[in-house]
Amino acid sequence: MRVIAGRLGGRQLLAPKGWKVRPTSERVREAIFSALGDIGGMRVADLYCGTGALGIEAISRGAGPAVLVDRETRPAMGNVHNLGLTGEAELVRAEAPEWIANVPDGSFDLVFLDPPYRDATRIAGELDPHLARILAPGGRVIAESDRRGPLEFPSLETVRERRYGRTVVTFHRVPSQPPQDPTGTE
Repeated sequence: MRVIAGRLGGRQLLAPKGWKVRPTSERVREAIFSALGDIGGMRVADLYCGTGALGIEAISRGAGPAVLVDRETRPAMGNVHNLGLTGEAELVRAEAPEWIANVPDGSFDLVFLDPPYRDATRIAGELDPHLARILAPGGRVIAESDRRGPLEFPSLETVRERRYGRTVVTFHRVPSQPPQDPTGTE
């Protein structure tokens, strides 16, 4: 597994054996970042970061600081240290739903979600009340899940969905508000 593009392109990412992590494949990461386009300067949160592959890829492609959150950060910590990203990636050891509840409004331009597939329904329900609030204007949530149990967020609008084998990647944003009638009549 490696960083695909940007200033760290080609550098090795480690996925320690014995850890219960399922890193996002290179093929899926390439598809995600191709769809995102220029992410220069964006503030990133990588929830359920595992090895940190999504957050590290974002940093490599010019994103601003990234927060990598997981209940076990050691797999990501190894990659952050090996790639010299300690000043650009903040590692947070926490349960994502508890952490996100305390994040200030508008903190992130991109939020990556790659939780354990078996817990998708529970996790989506716990995160949904907070996702729209923590996104900056124009921000997006990119969720990776199993095709048999996709992550669903009623508070967000789905703008793109792609399948890669068993994996589904869904791009979400805060729904557009319908224009208000200035006369007050509807």
